Amino acid sequence: MDPIRRNILAMGAAATVVAAAPRVYAQHVMAWETMSSAARDAAYNNGAAVSESAQIIDGWMAASKRLREERPGHLDLAYGAGERNKWDLFPSADPKALCLVWIHGGYWQARNRESFACFAEGVLARGWSAGLPGYTLAPEATLTEIVRQIRSALDWLAAKGSAHGIQGPVVLSGWSAGGHLTAMTLDHPSVRAGLAISGLFELGPIRDTYLNERLRLTDEEIAGLSPLRLKGVAKPLAIAYGTAELFPLVADSRNYHAHRAQAHLPGPLVPAANANHYTIMEELRSADGLLTRTAMRLLEDAG
Repeated sequence: MDPIRRNILAMGAAATVVAAAPRVYAQHVMAWETMSSAARDAAYNNGAAVSESAQIIDGWMAASKRLREERPGHLDLAYGAGERNKWDLFPSADPKALCLVWIHGGYWQARNRESFACFAEGVLARGWSAGLPGYTLAPEATLTEIVRQIRSALDWLAAKGSAHGIQGPVVLSGWSAGGHLTAMTLDHPSVRAGLAISGLFELGPIRDTYLNERLRLTDEEIAGLSPLRLKGVAKPLAIAYGTAELFPLVADSRNYHAHRAQAHLPGPLVPAANANHYTIMEELRSADGLLTRTAMRLLEDAG
């Protein structure tokens, strides 16, 4: 076992990495390597941890369907050859308005952009534009390829967005796996700032869970695609999490913020009190929600 994996700790049925981060968020820890396979799986199983998760997602899908029906003018725009390599764009009346680009979650192996259009509602009400890119899921695509596709999507938006009424600065955001992809592509030249929500920033523990059956992470991907192991990007990045989330997501967010803060990189840590992995997203749907307000403030830090 490599040294970083050997230093993985968990509280109850959850884990975080200590070797990659400057400080550790952990109490009553136990060694990850002594946990059962079932306990490791439970540490990352958000759906099982939130009993109403299926109903919440159903509500998102219904609201997203309505929004796409109300704004059909710039949907399913291809940026690549893959079936999922498409954008849904929701331009503001002002082409130079700020644009929230939001990357969907699903542990890089589930969900689609169409189901999450409702998370544009908050910024649209504030006069922003919004866009949601899709990407090929694992195992059809490796995580390396998924990151490359998000970069390609951002390239396309920078080149073609003006033809669809989007010319303004981009704030990049995403939830869960999308939070990870936000951190990995924050360096794209079109991106001014980022908002990573309930993200995963250390991939080592995931290799020991059911999630890796489709991801098939390599040593090189774990080392090169774990934001906690990489030099941070000098752009504002807000890192948000729900205080009622599973421990690894809380720990990853806190540790990643500390990792960036140690390098004096800008961006707040944003705990959403009592929110779980799903209810936190209501803070982005609302025009006055915590995450919508956080996104609006990010450009102040970007200068």
